[in-house]
Amino acid sequence: MKPTVSICCMLSLLLLITAEEEEDVLSSILRDRSHIEETLRLASEEKSGDYAAALQKLRKIYHSSIKPMEQAYKYNELRQHEISDGEITSKPMVLFLGPWSVGKSSMINYLLGLQDSPYQLYTGAEPTTSEFTVIMHGEKIRSVEGIVMAADSSRSFSPLEKFGQNFLEKLIGIEMPHKLLERVTFVDTPGIIENRKQQERGYPFNDVCQWFIDRADLIFVVFDPTKLDVGLELEMLFRQLKGRESQIRIILNKADNLATQDLMRVYGALFWSLAPLINVTEPPRVYVSSFWPYDYAPDTSRELFKREEISLLEDLNQVIENRLENKIAFIRQHGIRVRIHGLLVDRYVQTFKDKMSFFSDPELVFKEIVDDPDKFYIFKSILAKTNVSKFDLPNRDAYRDFFGINPVTSFKPLTAQCSYMGGCLLEKIERAITADLPGLLSSITSGKTPIFAPSCEATGCGEKPKNRYRRN
Repeated sequence: MKPTVSICCMLSLLLLITAEEEEDVLSSILRDRSHIEETLRLASEEKSGDYAAALQKLRKIYHSSIKPMEQAYKYNELRQHEISDGEITSKPMVLFLGPWSVGKSSMINYLLGLQDSPYQLYTGAEPTTSEFTVIMHGEKIRSVEGIVMAADSSRSFSPLEKFGQNFLEKLIGIEMPHKLLERVTFVDTPGIIENRKQQERGYPFNDVCQWFIDRADLIFVVFDPTKLDVGLELEMLFRQLKGRESQIRIILNKADNLATQDLMRVYGALFWSLAPLINVTEPPRVYVSSFWPYDYAPDTSRELFKREEISLLEDLNQVIENRLENKIAFIRQHGIRVRIHGLLVDRYVQTFKDKMSFFSDPELVFKEIVDDPDKFYIFKSILAKTNVSKFDLPNRDAYRDFFGINPVTSFKPLTAQCSYMGGCLLEKIERAITADLPGLLSSITSGKTPIFAPSCEATGCGEKPKNRYRRN
């Protein structure tokens, strides 16, 4: 919370007035919230049937075309990002990050209108949020323990169990019936405290943050004028945000605490602090306002703050409107990575078989291959023979660890990953990437029913599947 002198005085008057006058005074100091519902179009009804049908088609494409290769070549052990049905059907996630007591919880209370309600997030001048709090839609207001959220396979939070029971005790969910939560899920995080060591939290804080960052559709990194310094923990956080710059929005909160000239200085100081951490051509959008339910302080740039707030709401609404397109694009991106992984593992397997002889030591042969893949053109051959960008190739060292756990002899080459009824794994995932997912995406934008390749295409409707990757 960040009371100003004038608001504190007005609040103190509530002790001296009658109950009838109290409502009038509160309405005078509370900010009008009508623009929130208008900008986010909460009054409009969604075409839930079309949305659910498209998600079901997306789920079917993933399970039939992408997941088989994912399982055959153990992709999850390389990236440790398993996609569950709950993640495919989940709502867009908005993640709030930043130092302690900068107004993250107050901002969520304001967007949802939770102030003075029993379920408002606790706020204060001291570090208050020690849990990861997930605010989501439900039929009634209730809290959900972290162990329950992780055990429920229908939710997208079951993978969080890998971070241990100590973390699950610091995870809490709040369900409530709310129009905005029908379309988006908010995640409030513990504030960054630079003088606290990570091990004192009792769980891998950075790893948990990375899990939420990887799945967030929009990331609000919140600062206030008094907390602009960058320490080790905040520096680590921005390192984890590399590659997600398009989802990051910087928020300079509590801006009405400053005069206009001081605000300009603080704005420049914020960019000066963050410049070494955000190494991109186009910096993230910065919103300057005061996100809490009470009116702006007098003699401040209230019109500027109001426009900034509406711009942020439009940004949030854009994520909500494009949630299905973003979900399809995410699954397609995941499919591309799985395909590249399958091609690389196949190349390692083929090279190992080619180099093996009757008198060779299998361990020494493969150690030579995995220690110097460039000597055997593992990665270059993938770029030459397939439609793969060199910028999408994973780290070479990752495969040394991968094959250290999974022996190369446990994998079949792609030429052997075909069946009479199911077709070939590579052909199915390529059809999903080049035809099925783009077709579903175009049908969403045009409003037409998607046309997919016939289910018998892979097998030729009764004919033996042709494997164009088998050597003659």
